[in-house]
Amino acid sequence: CCNCTSGSWVMDLCGRPICSNQDVASCALKEIFDSSTCINHLVATGVVALLVFVLMLQLLVKIPNSRVSARQLVSLSSLLHFSTVVFNGCLGLVYLGLGLWMLGTGFNQNASVVYLPHWWLVTLSQGLNLVLASFAFSTRPLFLGAAFVRFWPVLLTICAAFICCSSVVNIVAEKTITIKACSDVLSLPGAVLLLLYGIQHSHDEEGYGGSGNGLYKPLHTETDSEVADSQSQVTPFAKAAFFSKMTFWWLNPLMKMGYEKPLEDKDMPLLGATDRARNLYVMFMEKLNDKKQSPSHPTPSFFWTIVSCHKRAILVSGFFALLKVLSLSTGPILLKEFINVSLGKGAFKYEGYVLAVVIFVCKCCESFSQRQWYFRTRRLGLQVRSLLSVAIYKKRQKLSNAAKMKHSTGEIMNYVTVDAYRIGEFPYWFHQTWTTIVQLCIALAILYNAVGTAMVSSLVVIIITVLCNAPLAKLQHRFQSKLMEAQDVRLKAMSESLVHMKVLKLYAWEAHFKKVIEGLREVEYKWLSAFQLSRAYNSFLFWASPVLVSAVTFLTCYVLKIPLDASNVFTFVATLRLVQDPVRSIPDVIAVVIQAKVAFTRISKFLDAPELNRQVRKKYYVGIEYPLAMNSCSFSWDESTSKPTLKNINLLVKAGEKVAVCGEVGSGKSTLLAAVLGEVPKTRGTVCFS
Repeated sequence: CCNCTSGSWVMDLCGRPICSNQDVASCALKEIFDSSTCINHLVATGVVALLVFVLMLQLLVKIPNSRVSARQLVSLSSLLHFSTVVFNGCLGLVYLGLGLWMLGTGFNQNASVVYLPHWWLVTLSQGLNLVLASFAFSTRPLFLGAAFVRFWPVLLTICAAFICCSSVVNIVAEKTITIKACSDVLSLPGAVLLLLYGIQHSHDEEGYGGSGNGLYKPLHTETDSEVADSQSQVTPFAKAAFFSKMTFWWLNPLMKMGYEKPLEDKDMPLLGATDRARNLYVMFMEKLNDKKQSPSHPTPSFFWTIVSCHKRAILVSGFFALLKVLSLSTGPILLKEFINVSLGKGAFKYEGYVLAVVIFVCKCCESFSQRQWYFRTRRLGLQVRSLLSVAIYKKRQKLSNAAKMKHSTGEIMNYVTVDAYRIGEFPYWFHQTWTTIVQLCIALAILYNAVGTAMVSSLVVIIITVLCNAPLAKLQHRFQSKLMEAQDVRLKAMSESLVHMKVLKLYAWEAHFKKVIEGLREVEYKWLSAFQLSRAYNSFLFWASPVLVSAVTFLTCYVLKIPLDASNVFTFVATLRLVQDPVRSIPDVIAVVIQAKVAFTRISKFLDAPELNRQVRKKYYVGIEYPLAMNSCSFSWDESTSKPTLKNINLLVKAGEKVAVCGEVGSGKSTLLAAVLGEVPKTRGTVCFS
């Protein structure tokens, strides 16, 4: 640029004045970020030309030295890789075609529009850059090097972000959309795809030990064959890349197999390591033990321990839930803009096309985020359910005798089949609790923009509905607790009846026990009906609230004489439709939260139950003459030292020796065997076992 002495005019390299009586630096910066100016084109062309030069140098040096055929050179390893190469290649061809057309109009004297050299030059350079980049990334990463695959997408993303921002500034300033501007905007998603592929390749390289050699696979020895077979049968989800997980592409092989033939058990893949119950339980116990050793958490909460184990999954699913709510909330706003365009109140010429594209993108984003939200929360629920099932099973093996009296076999079965299932369903509904509030707040803001102060009446109706539901939620919690207690009693009676069925048949007690179980069923039915009636009232209240909101709002508009036209009426109706589903799902959310709270309280109480004292027996080591030895031992079922069940027991059993325990009924034979197994608390003496 050249500057006059007076400082009043600054000329760009194309000979056009760019500022007058203004700060030169601010004017130059404004020109750099406007894609219609010569300075912007020169900056973009210079940066892109540098990238093209380095890329061509890389290709000319690396590929001839590889000495491989074209078939070995090109490899599209995943759906993300294929999409990246195809998208950027097609976009580069569009740039090249557009640049050649601009060049042709420059030499055509009869053309209505003549483009200056810097226009077709920047377009051709961008097209050449994208075509070369797509070709480079279609080759195997081995030829170009791991560092190139990692860092080159970052440079392309920065360059594409500058070009995209410049075009957006020009679109907003000129209020027109051209093919060049659309291509500039699309260059940023293409660069982001390249960046994602680079990240995926980095993760894959770390998974293979950092070798970065995509042509060679590690050799398997005979001892590794079984491990290799088991790893090959693991679900594709465990090895799927980011893009495959986002689009559920990993399901295609299983669906294709199911289309060709009925699926069998051998066709079902194994779970990944992160989804297996054993690994989840080990991770849970490690977190729990770490918190127990911490002085700030002497008695850690099982709930917060589970949350800390799965906090990443909770946050990611919450992000998709928020994204779904935000994309869904754009509907009424875009509808209002569509109506304004139809009434001739558009902001720029092609606003209708832009709105159509934005609606399509928002709906795709809504569908994408909703599928990810549902899938991830369902998977998290299954992980929590399997974790709790293993924890309950392990706890059952270590329960003390006093705890076994409080938690019968029927109750423990109920913990696994009912309580763990309800807690597993809770993650799916957890995000509904706060997304409903966020969606209602956004809807109220849209209503205020549409009908003004009449929105207050809608807010009042919603608040009254929630206040009327508060005491009902407490009743539901009480009814659910009573229902679970009644169900435990019934299951306990049924399990005991089935275990001792021979005695019932022998003494002909079937009719009596049938009446007892039917009476317990009546008690359970009473609490179940009370819970369902309260839930039905709750559902009716919330299902009627959208109708009340619309009626009260329109009545308020009539009283306050707020003008209603097509724009605000359609926006208001669309917003009510938007909040209808979350409001109607509130009763289900409340019921699930209450059920999960009751279930978690019961399972936490069971997991906190006292265990057998494993330290009362000493471990037997090889070489000792007596694998089982009791020296002056006393045992008591109720852990009372004053009234021991067995006292002064001395027993020595050699290895391979057969021992018979004889005695009359009630003399303590079963108690002695239980003491050997460590199921009876020892109050005195020493026990050694093998």
